[in-house]
Amino acid sequence: MADQTLTLTLETGDVVIKLRPDLAPGHVARITELASEGFYDGVVFHRVIPGFMAQGGDPTGTGTSGSKKPNLKAEFSNEPHVRGICSMARTNQPDTANSQFFIVFDDATFLDGQYTVWGEVIEGMDHVDALPKGEPPRNPGKIVKATVN
Repeated sequence: MADQTLTLTLETGDVVIKLRPDLAPGHVARITELASEGFYDGVVFHRVIPGFMAQGGDPTGTGTSGSKKPNLKAEFSNEPHVRGICSMARTNQPDTANSQFFIVFDDATFLDGQYTVWGEVIEGMDHVDALPKGEPPRNPGKIVKATVN
């Protein structure tokens, strides 16, 4: 079976993410389920910190919400948080990931083992780099469409 990918069509172009069910099968299942349901379509990146990461996946665009599905049990691994890694956002409690995720701009290995890595950008990282910056950005970049391939 070929590697499954998730394509995030941003206003600036496509970002192709190789999914990593070998690291986080439950989180990959959730991301693909939400993408297939159209959950991420039109959702903004509400927190974009230069040199750190871009966070999205909250339907309200505030960073305080998620899907109506139950939270996920953490699937922490030793996979390093380096440029292009996709990981789940959560509260201070480990088992609170739901729909929000972040893409790392630069190495952020201080996150290793504390957040669930579920994918890695294999094409279009320049489109992630181009997202409007801010917490929240004045005119946030959004996911036009999320497609599982």
